[in-house]
Amino acid sequence: MRVRLEDVARATGVSPKTVSRVLNEEPSVKEATRQKVLAAMESMNYRPSPAARGLAGSRSFLVAMLYDNNDNPASTYLAEIQDGVLDSCEAHRYSMMVCPLRMRGKDFVRRVDALVTDHHIDGVVLTPPLTDNRKLLARLQEHGVAYACISPVRHKDVVGVFMDEQKAASDLVTHLVGLGHRCIAHVVGIADHGASRWRQAGYKAALTAAGLAIDPQYIVQGGFTFGSGVVAARQLFTLKRRPTAIFAANDDMAAGVMWTANEIGLKVPRDLSVCGFDDTPMATQLWPSLTTVRQPSREMGRLAAQQLLLQLRGRGDARLVQIPYELQLRASTAAVPD
Repeated sequence: MRVRLEDVARATGVSPKTVSRVLNEEPSVKEATRQKVLAAMESMNYRPSPAARGLAGSRSFLVAMLYDNNDNPASTYLAEIQDGVLDSCEAHRYSMMVCPLRMRGKDFVRRVDALVTDHHIDGVVLTPPLTDNRKLLARLQEHGVAYACISPVRHKDVVGVFMDEQKAASDLVTHLVGLGHRCIAHVVGIADHGASRWRQAGYKAALTAAGLAIDPQYIVQGGFTFGSGVVAARQLFTLKRRPTAIFAANDDMAAGVMWTANEIGLKVPRDLSVCGFDDTPMATQLWPSLTTVRQPSREMGRLAAQQLLLQLRGRGDARLVQIPYELQLRASTAAVPD
């Protein structure tokens, strides 16, 4: 038999209305009462009806994660963010939906309108490059829908989470310089992504700090995909002075660079050092294992959703949270041979 809200109220000696307030995370409930009700729900395996809960609180208790599928971002990155958002939603009894948008599509705004009106979402988590799309942000504000951003370019008056990707990229390239590399190339990510701009800026900053020239022929456009890494590497390997190290703006492109090096008989890291960015599972599955920057994507998704839920629940001040990065120095980089 399904456990009802009234059963929880009877077991804890409180009114059904109080149980409802606990479910809706209303701040008016005393903490001791809240914990008692939550413990009873857990022990009795009580599962509230989402429809009834939404009707009672005039809310849907539904959060949407939006991403732009026009640029084919790395699937592992989005999957990890999705898992993190889901962690926060489940912790606060919110449902979650994942919705792809084509930012360059003609029906972009119409799809946003339909998402809000058809699903009655309470809030959204935005992934790059949607985080900085002024048209989308303005539309959400018009609808009164709260949102949190992951890795936004603009930090003023924004709720969400970010990492200092420029400094991380600079540290990574500085590591290559410290290994004796003086001809270091960079494979850039998708042009309109903040991540691409930050990582390229970090690459340039590290070269400048080391007194090395920035040569445009060693900066090649990629697209955050394995295939674009292959194409970029083939271009770099035709240069009269082949780079001794390549920093790709994500792990997928770095894998493409390593594949291409093997294709023409170059050994990594003996003949070429390679590093990426993100520290996706692929980084440790490659041989040799990939030197990269660990961007904790799942934690970023969890924190972004957490800040969004703070807004929705009216608890505390939601803000833009900075999360630390870690260099993962592995076998794909080595000192330049004498």
